[in-house]
Amino acid sequence: MRLFLVLLTLLGVSVCPPLSAADAVDRPKIEIFMPSPCLACIDWGAYLAENGFRVSYRETGDMAAIKKRWRVPPAVQSTHTAVIAGYFVEGHAHAEDIHELLRDKPKARGIAVPGLPRGAPGRELSNPTCETACTTLDNTTGEREVRRELYETLLVLPDGSTKYWARH
Repeated sequence: MRLFLVLLTLLGVSVCPPLSAADAVDRPKIEIFMPSPCLACIDWGAYLAENGFRVSYRETGDMAAIKKRWRVPPAVQSTHTAVIAGYFVEGHAHAEDIHELLRDKPKARGIAVPGLPRGAPGRELSNPTCETACTTLDNTTGEREVRRELYETLLVLPDGSTKYWARH
């Protein structure tokens, strides 16, 4: 299944299931910009599709330009950057955090999960690495389970400062 999703992504095809016209209106569209290929990014997009989003992928060799365009502060950057309703979503954010962002509409640039926390959505599978070096396992022990990290989702304010949004 993962190989199939990678092939669809490389072809620029959305991995959302077919929607009725009513479903398409109700499901917010999120566009994920990512390096090529990033399996954890694809897994995160599949997680979002399962949680009420219409997902599209855009592969790029210049993630720095995307982050600059959306004014993602260096301190909160991760591998991929998504865009939804005028906000950025940096990193492996939970669907509930994004739904809350859309519902509350705060004055902000977006939300961010800095780095690559283990166990975050899209990072819970037990494959050792993705092609862009985002390690998903601690292979020092030889264990095949991801050890989950606690992490925070941050709200990035218009001036680039951050404040707590959620803890996972």
